[in-house]
Amino acid sequence: MHGDAATIRRILTELGDTWAVVGLSSNRDRAAYGVAAVLQRFGKRIVPVHPRAETVHGERGYATLADIPFDVDVVDVFVNSSLAGPVADEAVAKGAKAVWFQLGVVDGAAFARTRAAGLDMVMDRCPAIEIPRLT
Repeated sequence: MHGDAATIRRILTELGDTWAVVGLSSNRDRAAYGVAAVLQRFGKRIVPVHPRAETVHGERGYATLADIPFDVDVVDVFVNSSLAGPVADEAVAKGAKAVWFQLGVVDGAAFARTRAAGLDMVMDRCPAIEIPRLT
């Protein structure tokens, strides 16, 4: 199971409200843009992570997770599955509490490594779909 209900609830309600959104840019046509807006509506602070380090939804962006000068609770991953594993490893190195791979982002080895490192993880799910179900 790559996203049991208890883990989803814990990530969304207990682990903290600072979410680094990897792959978030100012492109309104990308899923990350809309999902980040939903997260903000539910009280999450989003931190855009994208090579262009753009400001999105009023939040300053950073080129990499390592560039963020403060703690991050959850790393939400909107990159191709082939690139997601290294992002999960960076999340572990950053000290995040959880990693969330978006719909269609699947890497079983990264899931196992991240869980072995003690982080909660959800894979192939969307927090914008899950969070309204909790209210």
